Amino acid sequence: MKHDHQGDGVDQGRRGMSRRTLLGSGGVALGLALAAPGAASGSGLADGVRASGERQAGVARPRVPQPHLLLAVFEIVGDPSPLLAALGSRILDAAAGDHPALGGLDPGDLTVTVGVGPRLVAMNHPGSIGSEALPPFPREEIDDLHRDGDLVLQICATDPLLPALVLALLTGSQPQLRERWRQRGMRGGAVPVRRGHAAARNLLGFVDGVAVPTSPEELDDSVWIDDGPAAGGTLMVVRRIEIDVARFGALSVPAQEAVIGRRRASGAPLSGGGRAADVDLQAKTADGRYRIPVDAHVRRAHPRPAGVPLMLRRSYSMDDPLGLLFISMQRELSTFSRTLERMSESDALLSFTRTTASGSFLVLPGFDKARSLGSTLFGSGRR
Repeated sequence: MKHDHQGDGVDQGRRGMSRRTLLGSGGVALGLALAAPGAASGSGLADGVRASGERQAGVARPRVPQPHLLLAVFEIVGDPSPLLAALGSRILDAAAGDHPALGGLDPGDLTVTVGVGPRLVAMNHPGSIGSEALPPFPREEIDDLHRDGDLVLQICATDPLLPALVLALLTGSQPQLRERWRQRGMRGGAVPVRRGHAAARNLLGFVDGVAVPTSPEELDDSVWIDDGPAAGGTLMVVRRIEIDVARFGALSVPAQEAVIGRRRASGAPLSGGGRAADVDLQAKTADGRYRIPVDAHVRRAHPRPAGVPLMLRRSYSMDDPLGLLFISMQRELSTFSRTLERMSESDALLSFTRTTASGSFLVLPGFDKARSLGSTLFGSGRR
């Protein structure tokens, strides 16, 4: 793979870019990423996913995201500490199958991931990680209700009945919670990529989410916060992106591939090689043209020119509205914002999209029966 840093405008001094992450990045495919996250230590039980531990479930475990998701964003009125402690207790009950609200359903691979918004973090830890909100970006049509928020609940499962039941269990009899918006999501079958990593096809028919951090070392570099009260957590970005699937589908297959920068059938990059091959941004044809067009999605979303590490993405397709619920995990918000800034300059895919909801959230460190959810940032919650 050729690395013409000068030609791609890389600032090699930017923080967060390990050599391993750079050499292993095959293109972020941000706008329509449907990634299967990498493994982490403590990946859960054979028939389920352990809810407690140093890190929350639903980030790097399970290794392959479940096919059904329900995500909801709320405002919190008053002190968040007792509310978070109560949510953590209910999550443990749900994951153990010990609550009548589940109607006897086996929780199986259920995961619930909880994050808090910048307003709450800034009130308790001004200037710390998680206190910064996402700025506005081009191609957004977002009202106040669908921007930011105090709490996000990401609920995933193989059983399509579980997410709605679990959300009702978590939020029932919680007067502090005021719902802003919610979204269901779905994922297609896993498409093998490399070393146990799998991606999925999106609504445009392309294999997406090929390049994500998978090893524990890559996850430490790119995803996990390693010190302070948020250690063991990460930053989640959520974007609801509506896609004009019909207009994109009217293009010829070669034209679609030029927009994305990959072959539709195989998922291989236009620069050559198989599905797992690194994207070569400098590859040219015999007559001197870039094999990956200058405005192709995989070029504009590639982490190397943006000077950022890989994101861990857990995005889901949507059918109402038609599009993508983009979800990414990263240890620094700039990983996402610098990538989207570069995409906004000339990404051909963005002309088929509009974003109607957006927010960033600090995914809290792990918890258990002895250590309440959110206790490292907001106190014990046991009053």
